[in-house]
Amino acid sequence: MKTGTLYLVPVPLAEQAASKSFMPFVVETINAIDTYIVENEKTARKFLKEAGLKRPQSELIIHDYGKHKRTSSLAPFFKELMSGKDVGLMSEAGCPGVADPGADVVAEAHRRGIKVVPLVGPNSILLALMASGFNGQSFTFHGYLPIDKIQRGKRIKELEQLAQKYQQTQLFIETPFRNNQLLEDVLKNAMPQTLLCVACNLTGEDEYIKTQSVAFWKKERIDLHKKPAIFLLYRQF
Repeated sequence: MKTGTLYLVPVPLAEQAASKSFMPFVVETINAIDTYIVENEKTARKFLKEAGLKRPQSELIIHDYGKHKRTSSLAPFFKELMSGKDVGLMSEAGCPGVADPGADVVAEAHRRGIKVVPLVGPNSILLALMASGFNGQSFTFHGYLPIDKIQRGKRIKELEQLAQKYQQTQLFIETPFRNNQLLEDVLKNAMPQTLLCVACNLTGEDEYIKTQSVAFWKKERIDLHKKPAIFLLYRQF
């Protein structure tokens, strides 16, 4: 039996960002399928409504892949795909599979020989890199840094050394309610001449992106509390 296709459907990064996020083919795709694997059902349903879903949402089949609903087996998520139906995979925000648990679903799709099709849409990592002015040919995304302040300080210094040694942009994130503490630790542990870009609320109405040296950042006061942000470090020769 022919299997269905798994479409990777990007979700807007911020409130009121729908018009910046939806490509025509994304809208066509969500109106062609009725089954989804999602990280957050509430977010997914809101996205589908904003994107222009024409069918009643009561007709949708939604498999919730949230952290409280994951099991050891991914088989239940593949029932429709294995029977030949196309399915959409959606993250809570941004591109599924990138800094996202949906990567496990994509990996399983490949193991089962299911076609995977990524759709064009917003990705905070690439948007931040584009806007930073840093090296876009060599970069590494590290996800979350250690919570322990000593270990975090050590890791920041390691990333700074990598940035200088390889002329490589270093990207990392934090849980939004700990952003201010992370920024404080970066300014405490990085060298004054190291460049830091802070990209916050990307695509949102209050989007904030700024690049300057650590020395200049120490003279500024910004509040990143509970605001999605990405941090980028870079060192020039």
